[in-house]
Amino acid sequence: MKRAVVFPDQHYPIHDGKAVNVALQVLEIARPDIFVNLGDVGEWESVSAHRYKRRKRPPLEYQLPIIDQDIVDVNKELDRVDAVLDKVGCKERYICQGNHDIWLDAFVEENPYLEEYMFREACHWDKRGFKFYPYNKVLSIGKLSFVHGAYTGPTHAKKHLESYGCNLMYGHVHDLQRHSMTRLKDGAISAWSLGCLKDMRPEKNTWLRGRLTNWNHAVAIVDFFKNGNFTVQIVEIVKGKTVLNGEEIVG
Repeated sequence: MKRAVVFPDQHYPIHDGKAVNVALQVLEIARPDIFVNLGDVGEWESVSAHRYKRRKRPPLEYQLPIIDQDIVDVNKELDRVDAVLDKVGCKERYICQGNHDIWLDAFVEENPYLEEYMFREACHWDKRGFKFYPYNKVLSIGKLSFVHGAYTGPTHAKKHLESYGCNLMYGHVHDLQRHSMTRLKDGAISAWSLGCLKDMRPEKNTWLRGRLTNWNHAVAIVDFFKNGNFTVQIVEIVKGKTVLNGEEIVG
């Protein structure tokens, strides 16, 4: 049997500090063999596709120091995750690139002489020992697949399940949702939306313009049997607290 811990969208440095602290404690307690990061690791506001959609990007001499600070901030948090992974001896590590993460790659496409700003290079994924999965390339472990996520809307879990046609865990939408269906040949399959670890306060998400959300903080523990079957435990984090194995964890 192998165990995996899965982190959804972190959006460093606009993450929820208490939720991330809880997630790191869950990671240490669960002692996984496998770690999966579902992407949107950074907010990457400095290269945001939304921020510069209707206005011209500033000169590079103004923009680069801001991007550099984003990269420093994100790597600082990734170092904390790596420290726990090293402590528990988790060597099988995966990163599924998110839609925010590809903004760095888009920036390099506009400035091809700045290859070191590619998401894969800027976050040192290879050096960290992670297997890199480009945006929405599917990672499969046993009979469960992982991807950042492609669809939104009130029934996004149903849409993901119908589109991918397999057991699937994804992030992107920031809420908790599950949809299942039964097929004649394969039996029951499910899709899980895993929520996020982002700071959900309105002042940190001004682009919502005051709209309410149904976002949730959570991580997942997945136990795989030898035949590829698996069980999923969603560890929901409520206001910086959760319960695991009957014990309260506080961020």
